[in-house]
Amino acid sequence: MNSVAPPRFQFEMFNLSQEGSIRVRTAWISDVHLGTRASGAARLLDFLREYDFETLYIVGDLIDIWQMRRSRYWPQQHNDVIQKILRKSRKGTRVIYIPGNHDEMISSFYGAYGDITIQKHAIHRTADGRRILVIHGHELDTVVQNVKWLAFLGDAGYQFLLSLNPLINFFCRRFGLGYWSLSAYVKQRVKDAVSFIGKFEAAVVRYAGRYRVDGVLCGHIHSAAIRKFGNVTYYNCGDWVETCSALIEHFDGRIEIVRKPDHGVLTPEIRPAPLVDAMA
Repeated sequence: MNSVAPPRFQFEMFNLSQEGSIRVRTAWISDVHLGTRASGAARLLDFLREYDFETLYIVGDLIDIWQMRRSRYWPQQHNDVIQKILRKSRKGTRVIYIPGNHDEMISSFYGAYGDITIQKHAIHRTADGRRILVIHGHELDTVVQNVKWLAFLGDAGYQFLLSLNPLINFFCRRFGLGYWSLSAYVKQRVKDAVSFIGKFEAAVVRYAGRYRVDGVLCGHIHSAAIRKFGNVTYYNCGDWVETCSALIEHFDGRIEIVRKPDHGVLTPEIRPAPLVDAMA
């Protein structure tokens, strides 16, 4: 595969606001899990400062109410994320909040609150006219929907793996190595987990068929992706726990993944996920 220009040249394609932030049409974030020690709130704050957008979709699990029921943890940075989103809405950004399974309590408050709207799902129309269904994705997770005790148990195990990441990365830094996530490695390497992700993506696309859309966008599985399933494009905006990733739409309708690496600079994907036909 041919190499592409370094990230520093890619920034020339973006519009810059008067404050120096990068102007894009839309952004999607999900799975921030505020209220947990694993949340990448600091890196999300960098993203919110470095990008200016007309519409921000919060695609579920902004606040981890499951974890907050087990223990109380709410540092200032987590409060700063909420304040930054509210400040953007006051300055004209339209915020659409779609609750997930970890913040399902928010679904009791569907409705419009100034420039912030809380709703079950949304249909987003891109600048080039495509219709994209936006959901969190837990609706298609059979474990979350049908075996809730197993979902809670799995979440506790996942949180344990995340808790080991700081210790592992302490040694990685001591030996001059980059950030490495044990939980992400386990999720990507365990055969059943990989199988689940593939089945989940296919289920989300089938679900989108009833809405007759060109694409479907979700979060939930902490795995950022852009893939083609037949005539429908599947988008996942990732998370702010491990990959610290989001999706952005440019003013020409292009959608791409951006990541905020640990101790790094926020950059667009150097190699955006290929639009392969996953139904083949």
